[in-house]
Amino acid sequence: MTQQIQSILFVCLGNICRSPTAEGVFRAKAQAAGLDLQIDSCGTAGWHIGKSPDPRARATAAGQGYDLNPLRARQVTQSDFEKFDLILAMDQNNLNDLRAIAPCGHPAKLHKFTDILPPDHPMTGADVPDPYYEDNFGEVLALIEEGSDAVLTMIAAP
Repeated sequence: MTQQIQSILFVCLGNICRSPTAEGVFRAKAQAAGLDLQIDSCGTAGWHIGKSPDPRARATAAGQGYDLNPLRARQVTQSDFEKFDLILAMDQNNLNDLRAIAPCGHPAKLHKFTDILPPDHPMTGADVPDPYYEDNFGEVLALIEEGSDAVLTMIAAP
């Protein structure tokens, strides 16, 4: 990840919990840091295309000052692999799905979100839990905040 990062895509399964939360959190943190980046999110599945993030995700994010209301779910497209400098999957299954559909010869821009965390972080390399089923939106938000800080640190590094 030595190239300059100007665009980041966050990816989960349905694009209604983890990845829109990551988009909203990272967008707010990047703006606060004065960075002008292209930030988006999507899902590997198309079940929720056009829908708002899960109400529980929106409420949890709003409680910490993040607005997910304008976001709408979409499915990953082939053009995303060219459009984004860094594509962060919320878990190994979605990373595997992205690798399976990525065009041949694309740059190595696919990573698991938690691989960006510091090596001594207890969640480094783990999957971001899916709060849709586990109803642990606060825990997931906190992890996404930490991961977003780590991404910002990585981007700012020379």
